[in-house]
Amino acid sequence: MTDTTDSGPGGYAAARLRLLQEGSRSGPPRRSALADLTDQWLAALLTGGVESAGIGRGAALVAVGGYGRGELSPRSDLDVLLLHDGTADRSALAALADHIWYPVWDMGLALDHSVRTPDEARGTAAEDLKVQLGLLDARHIAGDAALTADLRTTVLADWRAQAPRRLPELHALCQERGERHGELQFLLEPDLKEARGGLRDATALRAIAASWLADAPREGLDEARGRLLDARDALHLSTGRATERLALQEQDQVAGVLGLLDADALLRQIYESARIISYASDVTWREVERVLRARSATRPRLRALLGGRAGRGGGSGPDAGERSPLAEGVVEQDGEVVLARTARPDRDPVLPLRAAAAAAQAGLPLSLHAVRRLSAAARPLPVPWPPEAREQLITLLGAGESTVGVWEALEAEGLITRLLPDWERVRCRPQRNPVHRWTVDRHLVETAVRASALSRRVGRPDLLLVAALLHDIGKGWPGDHSVAGETIARDVAARIGFDRADVAVLATLVRHHLLLVETATRRDLDDPATVRSVAEAVGGATTLELLHALTEADALATGPAAWSAWRGSLVADLVKRVSAVLAGEPADDWSTPQRTTAEQERLAVEAWRTGGPVLALHARSEALAPGDAGGPEWAPEEGTTGPEPIGVELLIAVPDQPGVLPTAAGVLALHRLTVRAADLRAVELPKELDTAGAADGVLLLSWRVAAEYGSLPQAARLRNDLLRALDGSLDIVARLAEREAAYRKYPRRHGVHAPPPRVTVAPGSSQLATVIEVRAQDAPGLLHRIGRALEATGVAVRSAHVSTLGANAVDAFYVTDASGAPLKPLHATEIAQQVEQTLTGTPGQ
Repeated sequence: MTDTTDSGPGGYAAARLRLLQEGSRSGPPRRSALADLTDQWLAALLTGGVESAGIGRGAALVAVGGYGRGELSPRSDLDVLLLHDGTADRSALAALADHIWYPVWDMGLALDHSVRTPDEARGTAAEDLKVQLGLLDARHIAGDAALTADLRTTVLADWRAQAPRRLPELHALCQERGERHGELQFLLEPDLKEARGGLRDATALRAIAASWLADAPREGLDEARGRLLDARDALHLSTGRATERLALQEQDQVAGVLGLLDADALLRQIYESARIISYASDVTWREVERVLRARSATRPRLRALLGGRAGRGGGSGPDAGERSPLAEGVVEQDGEVVLARTARPDRDPVLPLRAAAAAAQAGLPLSLHAVRRLSAAARPLPVPWPPEAREQLITLLGAGESTVGVWEALEAEGLITRLLPDWERVRCRPQRNPVHRWTVDRHLVETAVRASALSRRVGRPDLLLVAALLHDIGKGWPGDHSVAGETIARDVAARIGFDRADVAVLATLVRHHLLLVETATRRDLDDPATVRSVAEAVGGATTLELLHALTEADALATGPAAWSAWRGSLVADLVKRVSAVLAGEPADDWSTPQRTTAEQERLAVEAWRTGGPVLALHARSEALAPGDAGGPEWAPEEGTTGPEPIGVELLIAVPDQPGVLPTAAGVLALHRLTVRAADLRAVELPKELDTAGAADGVLLLSWRVAAEYGSLPQAARLRNDLLRALDGSLDIVARLAEREAAYRKYPRRHGVHAPPPRVTVAPGSSQLATVIEVRAQDAPGLLHRIGRALEATGVAVRSAHVSTLGANAVDAFYVTDASGAPLKPLHATEIAQQVEQTLTGTPGQ
């Protein structure tokens, strides 16, 4: 070890730097060596301080917390206690403390320090749980070793005596922290320490073990904790900061330090570790609650016996040995699901699924012992599965929220990948789209949970639940996950034991699980080609019914940005039209007058008569009522999701003229209104009106907007600015350019670098127009820039369908040439390239 016995920081600093730069030493050896090096330095500081302050025996330097465990990351705080026996005077103690603390501060190291007697330390620990937890890891550095040993003995004794009172307090602290920081195993930018399943929870498990009340399942726990510590070390080294949050822009560099392939490999490793710690925490806290519950029930019985009142009436709650049958070979005992004494997992291959289904249906956890026994002894299922196994899987998936905990228990012991080998590729796989709340595997389970609430809407709930579980299974393979998933779904469905017809339906559901929502939000539903293409892909009414429910379940399980009343109404409208086609009714034709509400017709007539724009602004805080605002009949499924905010509906009717779409979008951007959805189409005026003077008709723009800051603007102000923009007196381009320049001058916090816009032609989407699809990062004025880019190419925008999903905008524009015909393929490609080049340039240009 490098000599750091000089009390100055220079020797320690040089030795510390050499240690951190040693590529050959990392992980636990480096953390331990850094702690040893720091011990030597602080010991020398204590020795020099004792001499200068004139203090004899009766002082010790003690490492607590992470430093006490010998786990120093490159930028870790130093948690140090200066312990004394109370014989030295206050001025001498202050001089000793200054002699130690100031060199640490001069080094720029974070220091959490205190000066206490053993009684003071115990008293503070009794009042502050965090202090008590830190003292559980107390380790002697230098000075009076007996003083440290006595403190450790008394602190541990206090902790064990107070555990029935303090452990519930610790549990509440862990739960509150998890709610505040989220679950580590699902976060794109996780806090390695504070999030649920992180290093704090691992420390809590050590504290529980020290109480002697319960112990965590040990398998894999130390390794998981070590991987999180390694990731934190790499994060400190790559950023040079004492940070616990693994930001997106730092993940590739951290992965490189750890020798991993890329950021996805890093996140998957972190998620695996967090899942182990979270599962161990769940199991351990259940055991703590069981022990405390048993103790509270035993004391009254003992008091009754000692008081001479023998009998069974003195206790409260069930006998710990009482067992209630749940299914063949499965019983409930003490709030958990365990195997019956007669169960033979080595002879009953369906038992794991039967036990899981029984636990989920009862809303109870599977005991750790039961899951491990099943994992060790259960025979593999024959292929195809027997009918009972398939039925038990469907029962498990249909149990609702309680499915999640049971599924996690099976997964923790490797039973899921044994039942469904393809699951391994999606297990703990991150999803980079911030709209997604979960990893791929958890999203699939959450989708099944959501689908279980919709099972009364479909005739084949079994197919709905299995499709929910498999719809994203292709994300573990390269290429289009829907295409890959179709192949996997066929194999899995056959393995589970579905017949050929059901396998075909499941494959179709997986292949087209995005079809309804993408078509409804990005295509013109009044174009007969749109409806016919969906009908051809779906093939039958039963599949359409299942796909409708799967679409909603998938979106609800994705996150709050993926589903809304507006999206639900669009999907329901599409399903209604496709159902009619599948029933043999002809698809609507663009030549048929499009449906308009009374309000839309009134606005169109007023715009035609006045020759200017007319606006209607409606704040919407509830789900669309049947037929409201021209929408189809739609309401949330009973028992699933209730009314929800959908923003503000803005209707604009304006005489058709060049530049209406970009001009209106620019006015909204000036008023700091974010466009969440938009639709543009021509409105059929009442026949009794003489439209000879309005050769170009009236356009209706339906917007769903939200205020970026503050409150919504008044409709009169919007109309005034729209008038000025249309007559040229308000320079939208210049005003937006000024704002963009201001943004560049005073930038916001830097986020993830967004991929460049992509503009493509959607082939075969319409017979009467060409569909140009734009995918880009949502930003103020984006729709204005797209509209101007299309206008510059000379095409006519027949209708537009704008959809914003999180930070991503996916907009579809139905365009024609000057004669009203679809564009030639080559011309359409050129248009798409021109628009993409324009959007790739500087905004506002």
